[in-house]
Amino acid sequence: MARQPGQRRSQAARRSYQRGERRARNQGRKARRRVIYTVTAGIIAVLIIGSFVVSAIPGGGLAGRAGGSGATSYENGVGVPQTLMPTANHLDGQTIAYSTTPPTSGDHWSASARCGFYESEVRDETTGHNLEHGNVVMSYNLTDPADITRLEEVHDNLTSSGSWLVTRPYSKIPEGAIAMAAWGVLDQFTGIDEERIERFFDAYKGNRFSEEAGANGGMPCL
Repeated sequence: MARQPGQRRSQAARRSYQRGERRARNQGRKARRRVIYTVTAGIIAVLIIGSFVVSAIPGGGLAGRAGGSGATSYENGVGVPQTLMPTANHLDGQTIAYSTTPPTSGDHWSASARCGFYESEVRDETTGHNLEHGNVVMSYNLTDPADITRLEEVHDNLTSSGSWLVTRPYSKIPEGAIAMAAWGVLDQFTGIDEERIERFFDAYKGNRFSEEAGANGGMPCL
């Protein structure tokens, strides 16, 4: 049966309307995609710029992110400043004579120790590189297993010890002694003085005392 002219016009109008609806929906989807792309690009740009700003702020780079103090000067009453040795070169495989016991500066090996609590000795030539990076080295000569366990608990309870602290047994200091060392700073005492340990560590973790740490910021011993 042939369609009447009125029916043909009605169907053409519906098709025209449907095409318009499809165009409108497509344009809406494109507009939403453009908004999403624009917002995403803006967020990425802000994050990139923010990372540059943070890295440019003193203490705001790696040291700041890992909880380092970023100290650039000795804190009065926390440890005793030591005269720095004249060089800080990498002398792998060599046994090096240091001016303090334990060392607080000087030449060292190129490999540093990972942060952590050690029950076997770590060489001075290794921990010397940790000191140069702004790490703190706690040396102990304890014979009572209960004291060693307690000291390990103190180590673990220090904020950011996993990023900045090497604790190792050390036979070159008197029995019962503990020595806290940072680059150019030393504190030695008898027995486990938790408050003293925490004060030293908080003052000097992530310090910028060495030329290398001063130029690059403290480097965690993760």
